[in-house]
Amino acid sequence: MTEQHEPAPDGSADEAAASSPAAEDPAGVVDVDTLPGGLAAGIEAVLMVAERPVSEFDLAEVLGQSVDEIRATLDSLRAEYDGLTGNDDDPVVPRGFELRKVGGGWRFYSRAEFAPVVQAFVLEGQTSRLSQAAMETLAVIAYRQPVSRARVSAIRGVNVDGVVRTLVARGLVQEMERDPLTGALLYGTTPYFLEKLGLDSISELPQISPYLPGVEDVGDYDG
Repeated sequence: MTEQHEPAPDGSADEAAASSPAAEDPAGVVDVDTLPGGLAAGIEAVLMVAERPVSEFDLAEVLGQSVDEIRATLDSLRAEYDGLTGNDDDPVVPRGFELRKVGGGWRFYSRAEFAPVVQAFVLEGQTSRLSQAAMETLAVIAYRQPVSRARVSAIRGVNVDGVVRTLVARGLVQEMERDPLTGALLYGTTPYFLEKLGLDSISELPQISPYLPGVEDVGDYDG
């Protein structure tokens, strides 16, 4: 027989539950008001990892708030990032990034004024050797093109978004088309890639099977 305990008369158990840093309601929605920064920080955390614009409705569902509250907080954040929330005594300078509403959703972008800085960072070290991760990702794209980032990630077992952006910046990989079924961008190698390898076409790539046991399973990854 299971022993049952009465709640503490001083309500300490209820207080402990209420003070949990990530208290959840019965539906499993995190109460963002209990987290550092509250709703505004919750929105920032979601947008920071989003690969595409996130709608106000999706943010409302994830964060357990009304669409009106989400919209008001987004407008407030955008004004803060644009340096519009300060005054003469306490000015707020614009951030290097901005919050834009595009394609029916919201997403962070670096400001256009900082394009030269961002370009210098992205292109820095283009003459350096590719990392092991970049080499592996490039090999998957070369042999499976046209291929989506999701499929490359499934094959490698890790997220490859940053690596793909590096390969695109270095002119080795390019966006080719969109998958007619999923709408995902498909990537392939560039003429510069062939030039660097001394090849005339992709068909001249060496057969990979003798060097990679189990490569026949690569086609099973549909990511």
